[in-house]
Amino acid sequence: MDFIVLSLLKTGLVAFVFLTALAYLQWIERKVIAHVQVRVGPNRVGPHGLLQPLTDTIKLLTKEDLIPSHVNKFFYLLAPIIGVSMALISISVIPFGPEIEIPFTGIKTYLGLTDLNIGVLVPLACSGIGVYAVALAGWSSNNKYALLGGLRASAQMISYELPMALSIAAPLLMYNTLDMRKIVEQQGAIKFGFVYSWGIFSYLGLPFVAFILFLICAFAETNRIPFDLPEAENELVAGFHTEYSSMKFASFFMAEYANMTTICCLATVLFLGGWYPPVEFPGVNYIPGLVFVFSGLMMLYHGTVNLVRARDKYTLPAFGIIFCGIGLAHFVPFLMPILVPLFWFLSKVLFLLFLYIWVRATLPRFRYDQLMHFAWGWMFPVSIGVLFATALLVAVWK
Repeated sequence: MDFIVLSLLKTGLVAFVFLTALAYLQWIERKVIAHVQVRVGPNRVGPHGLLQPLTDTIKLLTKEDLIPSHVNKFFYLLAPIIGVSMALISISVIPFGPEIEIPFTGIKTYLGLTDLNIGVLVPLACSGIGVYAVALAGWSSNNKYALLGGLRASAQMISYELPMALSIAAPLLMYNTLDMRKIVEQQGAIKFGFVYSWGIFSYLGLPFVAFILFLICAFAETNRIPFDLPEAENELVAGFHTEYSSMKFASFFMAEYANMTTICCLATVLFLGGWYPPVEFPGVNYIPGLVFVFSGLMMLYHGTVNLVRARDKYTLPAFGIIFCGIGLAHFVPFLMPILVPLFWFLSKVLFLLFLYIWVRATLPRFRYDQLMHFAWGWMFPVSIGVLFATALLVAVWK
């Protein structure tokens, strides 16, 4: 009974945090791109525009839900369901931290929803099935622009899934397991007395090359710039989701951000040491708390002493107090084993998500022929070479 109740609680908590994070990820993206392009970004709804995701959700929920008369209704409605469900299922196998003991209960559990011995295969399988959502959306819309977008997405995803799978296979040869928790635990070994054995630092740097290949494939797999050809607005209006509106459009939108987050979590698990910090030294567990406290103090300073905008007089001190409170919570003994691993894991995921947004703000879109040539002419051969080289080193060293 305890297991069922705990599982339901963890599922509800992860779903709430994950869906909230997806809503605010688009706010972060708009803010980062605005700063890159030297403009303000959303700032009208709530302090610093923080309520913008809520208003966007209300708008999409209340917007008229149109179903064009010429579509294949069954597959037209099935496509967004497949897309969003496959995107949300993948997060269930991601481990966010080690085994912990829940304070005051004595119950031990893992930071994550489930622990499968074939965990790495689940996101790959969901990604493969997610291709059908895009293809069905393009075909069932009975629209030439949508059909071209669906065909582009199918060819693009299938092309880049091969080098992505091969780049994942390289670290799997080192770890000799598909269980993501065991993969992270192997990266918890200490090298040279203070450095953790992150995947990218092993076997003469070959996993680092696999990591770069994985990231490039991830951009194509999630239809993000510079590989967003299925949605190229200057060519295809909106691509495969041209005929979708209201919550059906929002489902594709949410699936894209969910896939981005899952891909970044997978990269963190396979290559970046999961919940382990970069180095080990006596005070490393105090760094997360100090980061939050310092951030909170800076907000308090800029909201009181060094005030630039009048509206920040109330918002910055409020957020400063919140950040200081979160930072002090990191120093509580029974919370530290929970919060510190989550800090390191989420900081790596957020860095990779920032990289996604940074690339979108700076790089132009590829031509479609360049995209496919890059996949088959460069990515595929290089990924095979990295895989064989890794296999050779594993055979020699082990």
